[in-house]
Amino acid sequence: MAGKEFLLEIVTPESVFYSGNADRVVLRTIEGDICILKNHEPYVAPLGIGKMKVVHNDKDRYAVLSQGYVKVDREKLTILTDTAEWADQIDIERAEAARQRAKKRLEEKQEGIDFLRAEVALKKAIQRIDTAKLK
Repeated sequence: MAGKEFLLEIVTPESVFYSGNADRVVLRTIEGDICILKNHEPYVAPLGIGKMKVVHNDKDRYAVLSQGYVKVDREKLTILTDTAEWADQIDIERAEAARQRAKKRLEEKQEGIDFLRAEVALKKAIQRIDTAKLK
């Protein structure tokens, strides 16, 4: 198994969210989902809002990431993201409340509302809820 491993490092503005080995990582870029394995071609891309699946020693672990960047080298995957949460750490009630607030802002179409920000908030909340269900 050790031959398939590579280093995964996830960094948020607050801290190093995760630093450890992975056999496979699936995550969302703005172009779509990608799967990273050891010896992947060097690659840099902006992250989309979405789920990330980390596979190590035949165990799956899920997290949700928001905007940022992914950088792939042959032996290391670095993710710089605004926020990261493991599925088992997500407060579903809080995420549902955020989803309802964002949805309401978009539906009411009030003057002065930042629609782009409301759309991003809605996407984040939906992804948090979906990811939490994967615990």
